[in-house]
Amino acid sequence: MSESKQPSYLEYQGKYKGLFGWIFSVDHKRIGLLYMYSIMTFFIVGATLGLLMKLELIAPGKTIMDAQTYNGLFTLHGITMIFLIVIPGIPAILGNFFLPIMIGAKDVAFPRLNLLSWWIYIIGAVIALSSQFMGSGPPDTGWTFYAPYSFKTTTNMLPAVLGAFTLGFSSILTGLNFIVTMHRMRAPGMNWMKMPLFPWTLYGTAWIQLLATPIVGITLLMVVAERTLHVGFFDPALGGDPVLYQHLFWIYSHPAVYVMILPAMGVISEILPTFARKTIFGYKAIVASTLAIAFVGYFVWGHHMFTAGMSGTAQFAFSFLTFLVAIPSAIKVFNWISTLYKGSIHLAVPFYWAASFIFVFMIGGLSGLVLGALSTNVHVHDTAFVVAHFHFIVFGGVGFAFMAGIHYWFPKIYGRMYDESWALTGWVVFFLGFLALYSPMFYLGMKGMPRRYFDYLPEYHGPNIFSSLGAVVMIFGLALIIINLIRSARKGEKATANPWNGTTLEWTIESPPILENFEEIPTVTEPPYHYK
Repeated sequence: MSESKQPSYLEYQGKYKGLFGWIFSVDHKRIGLLYMYSIMTFFIVGATLGLLMKLELIAPGKTIMDAQTYNGLFTLHGITMIFLIVIPGIPAILGNFFLPIMIGAKDVAFPRLNLLSWWIYIIGAVIALSSQFMGSGPPDTGWTFYAPYSFKTTTNMLPAVLGAFTLGFSSILTGLNFIVTMHRMRAPGMNWMKMPLFPWTLYGTAWIQLLATPIVGITLLMVVAERTLHVGFFDPALGGDPVLYQHLFWIYSHPAVYVMILPAMGVISEILPTFARKTIFGYKAIVASTLAIAFVGYFVWGHHMFTAGMSGTAQFAFSFLTFLVAIPSAIKVFNWISTLYKGSIHLAVPFYWAASFIFVFMIGGLSGLVLGALSTNVHVHDTAFVVAHFHFIVFGGVGFAFMAGIHYWFPKIYGRMYDESWALTGWVVFFLGFLALYSPMFYLGMKGMPRRYFDYLPEYHGPNIFSSLGAVVMIFGLALIIINLIRSARKGEKATANPWNGTTLEWTIESPPILENFEEIPTVTEPPYHYK
């Protein structure tokens, strides 16, 4: 590697200094870190709210809050976790930082648009969170804003809805930027079938962001119109239909699940070949399954509404499509396991996170088929079973994949290594706490405990104690992980350019990367994950 003539992106002194040098930077790497610091701040808030909710549910009756406070925390927890963390999470952080490097580009196609997307994200977050401190009390509808309650409630709904609407623009701009970047800025020789799998999953995700997000934006504006102008889209008293809101909301929100999980799958598809010291098994099948998930995901929204009232034909169709979308997800799992088969596996913290991702994702996926089947859905709909499934997919999937990715690429981002023993301890504690927190909810749901309730019958007490204690353990593990990474970013041992022996382009440049990533744009002659 030749001696760099450029400073690293962390050392670069541009037009602005200090904080302004970050919040006005158009460098994709700094913008990725701006997203990471913002999202992790909101994540700590959201996780704290979740812990408070679990402490309330540790015993029947009122423990630390009343029902109205619980509903407010429940809604804020959902808005924060979904709109501020999980949907933007991996694309905005790891995608922004590594997509240009992995395809051999110096930046994204529209750097200023990239910075604008972060500013819009911050503005939307401030608007959404301000709903907790203004007007007539925090919103209490849950993150889904279901009609007619979303326009009948007297709580402070408008800022929450308008904040979610604003955040949608950030998502759309990020998706647009990624699509153009991958079409126009790949390095010479990098055709589509030589592109790493993480960019492929960002590509499928970007199309969902671009095409599906406007639907929820229009829907949220319709809720605003209902509250302020009493138009009658969803109000039965004015000839509207509340079920119409559910259709419009889930037409976006189920593809949004794939905005969450597809990039997570891409992260896992980067890590496993590196630590198995093998070429990825079935590269083209994984690419095809990525695009299939993105496409079929548009057509399965109705499985959220089996009990809302729809024709038998529609129920059968949505149930069939739900099972159909499980096939490309299964293809990925089979190919990941086949990649590990007879591999020379190097055990390290990123690999442990990736392996535990497969475990929790399989539980989440198989429990999703229970919800996709008409006969069983009727029994467990709107119970704690749904909460368990949702968190195994969304938090287990996205959270574990993000932890895998941040531990995998941490040396490249900061040029330093983290403490391996601390990181391993954090993974063990977090993993055990996660299983203890959410696994009992499957049992509680099958026994009939409703979700979203502030209280429960004494017969559900035992599993709820176990679940609440699991939340405490998981938060402790999370604290270990965050403290280790913050400390290591400042004082960790210097990292080499390629500590994991990876084969994709980001491992051919310095750690941390220079301002424009490459002194000279590389020419790609071999596909990714090419092990000799």
